[in-house]
Amino acid sequence: MEPRPAQALGGPVSAEENTVWDSIWTNAHLATMRPGGAPYGAVRDGAVAVKDGIVAWLGSRKDLPGAPESLAAKVHDARGGWLAPGLIDCHTHLVYAGHRAHDFEKRLEGATYEEIAGEGGGILSTVAATRAASQEELLRAAKGRLKRLLLEGVTTVEIKSGYGLETSSELRMLRVARILGDQHPVTVRTSLLGAHALPPEYAHDREGYVGLVREEMIPAAAREGLADYVDAFCERIAFSVEECEDIFRGARAHDLPVRLHADQLSDSGGATLAARFEALSADHLEYCSSSGADALARSGTVAVLLPGAFYFLGQSTHPPVELFREKGVPLAIATDSNPGSSPVSSLLLTMNMACTLFGLTPEESLAGVTRNAAAALGLGGDRGVLEVGKRADFAVWDVDTPAELSYWVGGNPCVAVVQDGSPVGR
Repeated sequence: MEPRPAQALGGPVSAEENTVWDSIWTNAHLATMRPGGAPYGAVRDGAVAVKDGIVAWLGSRKDLPGAPESLAAKVHDARGGWLAPGLIDCHTHLVYAGHRAHDFEKRLEGATYEEIAGEGGGILSTVAATRAASQEELLRAAKGRLKRLLLEGVTTVEIKSGYGLETSSELRMLRVARILGDQHPVTVRTSLLGAHALPPEYAHDREGYVGLVREEMIPAAAREGLADYVDAFCERIAFSVEECEDIFRGARAHDLPVRLHADQLSDSGGATLAARFEALSADHLEYCSSSGADALARSGTVAVLLPGAFYFLGQSTHPPVELFREKGVPLAIATDSNPGSSPVSSLLLTMNMACTLFGLTPEESLAGVTRNAAAALGLGGDRGVLEVGKRADFAVWDVDTPAELSYWVGGNPCVAVVQDGSPVGR
């Protein structure tokens, strides 16, 4: 099911629009993901027109104001597939060196995440490998991980630092993330995660390291335009609420939005902290309390669920999905792709896990990697939903129903990807 080869046409313009669209995708069912109407915001036997990288028209094919060949320079036949917004992976750690297979073995032998970290494994082992890697080595490794996501219809991806834990290494990671966005047909958004773990050289000076993140890393990343957000890991094995507050105040001083790894291993008060700073998202949330969920609902902060980490770490406490539903907290999902707790490179697999492990519906799962994932990155104004005036980022799927995107395990029915209005080579 490949799109019909584009045809360069010179037919008359639409009398009604007095313009020529760049392209039309027709013979497609549309999963617009607009809320409040039909499931998936579905439009059957629809069409989407693109002009200057923006959705210029969409609706039922029979309502087109003329023959497609007379309205657009290129016509693509989706051959009866489903066309949906480009997927958004809103929480990843794609840039790093090495792997943590040894940690995996230790966990299978019964060691906990905290015990492995306490023995010098965990994040700090990846820090050592990442500090030793050149920019070129980091870029080469990250390219492979990113390409696997792109093959699944991902058009926007967030990438964190956090494995340098010193200013030069953190900035190197962020530069690699920016280069990935320049070299591939994908929007890359970056998060400075200097507060991921305490580096060994600051093992006895927590205050000094928090000050380094606040006073040196954040200003440097802001000055070079390398960070779109500031993130932190609020947990008993990482940073306290008070330390994260300090870092968030530094982010505010440089007009950087914040996000937070919150309540993954304990009820640390992370969700409430995230809400207090109007964070775009609070991520993980397995131990989020009712009061934390209330705070997220009031602030509009998106709850980003990370079932890959839940699965890989063998956790048993589920995030309070029903509580989030009741209180109206938007639910996003993401791969959390990283070497230690979620070595996952498939957003489609993550969608399946969100349904099978956390009880999301397939529609909630798709909303979690489109509409709500866009909100988690502060990008809901221009993507995540198929709608006139938004970016023409979408994917075509060879499926009978959008539920199949969450149903198949290990399959990839994506047959075409359009980024900023242009078909992407596959």
